[in-house]
Amino acid sequence: MKSRPLSSRIAPATFATLAALSLGITPAHAQISDNAVRIGVLADMSGAYSADGGPGFALGARMAVEDFGGQVNGKPIELLVADDQNKPDIGTGIARRWIEQDKVDTIVTTSASSIALSVNGLMKQYQKPYLLAGTGSSDLTGKACSPMNINFAFDTYMLPKGTVQALIGQGLKTFFFITVDYTVGTTMQAEAARFVEALGGKVVGSVKHPLGATDFSSYVLQAQASKAQVVMVLNFTSDTVNTLKAAGDFRLAKGGQVLAVPSMTANSVAAIGLDLAQGMQFTTPQYWDRNDENRAFSKRFMERHKGGVPTLTQATAYSAVTHYLKAVQATGSDEGPAVVARMKATPVNDFQMKNVPIREDGVVLRPTYLAKVKAPAESKSKYDNQIIGAEIPGEQIWRPLAEGGCDFVKAR
Repeated sequence: MKSRPLSSRIAPATFATLAALSLGITPAHAQISDNAVRIGVLADMSGAYSADGGPGFALGARMAVEDFGGQVNGKPIELLVADDQNKPDIGTGIARRWIEQDKVDTIVTTSASSIALSVNGLMKQYQKPYLLAGTGSSDLTGKACSPMNINFAFDTYMLPKGTVQALIGQGLKTFFFITVDYTVGTTMQAEAARFVEALGGKVVGSVKHPLGATDFSSYVLQAQASKAQVVMVLNFTSDTVNTLKAAGDFRLAKGGQVLAVPSMTANSVAAIGLDLAQGMQFTTPQYWDRNDENRAFSKRFMERHKGGVPTLTQATAYSAVTHYLKAVQATGSDEGPAVVARMKATPVNDFQMKNVPIREDGVVLRPTYLAKVKAPAESKSKYDNQIIGAEIPGEQIWRPLAEGGCDFVKAR
């Protein structure tokens, strides 16, 4: 097919769908609109978040389609990929065109929260499943919730919660925040501050920086001057790397301050280097080397992604698309409400999650894990950089259902 501006179509593979037959569903009876299942992949493909999402996010989704056989219930699966450029008007425009013109059945995204909150309204209006695989705002399953939203990755409540709990449990009481100045950063800081204060700690200061900043010296110097025991870095990907490099230049960790980054990834640690990152503590829902199944997926991914290990969002693109396709297969339909109902009724099972339930507000109650960055002497390879500790069950780390403010949940 001809490519469209800002998007590309991945031609479906041509394989038989044995699973459809096992469910007693034949292509003749499958209720698939327009004779294809179309999945839109919306992410920052070239900007500040492209390392964490970007082409690797599209690859995770593509691998899910390929592993499913390229067809569902005898109909081809088409993947459309677009760059939202971190701009709400562009991201929303792409989503609208996909829904109204290209007959897209679902969108899987790791877009910035400002984009996702806008697209959320479209998905609700047209009753299309909206698969959040790396968008952080907890409002998407809270006060801006929709019956069509499912959050497979993380949010601004659960990311800081586990990290704050672990640090205060070690006797660290004073915190300073370095925060990216847009929706997800502001929300995450508010949540982190609430957890700090609730557990008897104190926030002694904070500073915000623009997305994609290059010089973090002044922000790090303010953190150093605060003499806070913990400097919590509330940003992502290249911003995180640049913040921590500046922290290394000014020797924050060597001066006794603990650096904590709730959004840390193996890729970010590799970019910073173990000399600077060693000893850093955080919680993470995913690590490429956590067990044999994660290693096997990561090996396949790395062979197609220039040797880079999958980030949380890239791995979760695979999980979200796979779970969606299982629901289409089981219902014999791509009709949005029916597919979402089946998704919520079915625990998530794949290489990174086992029997994980989906709550009625759309939260996938995946567990998270305590993590610590290895010292150089402990590492055997570039991405062998984390020690994974105790599991924190999903019920303990995600926001309680009653506190979310989701209107359709309250109505029940």
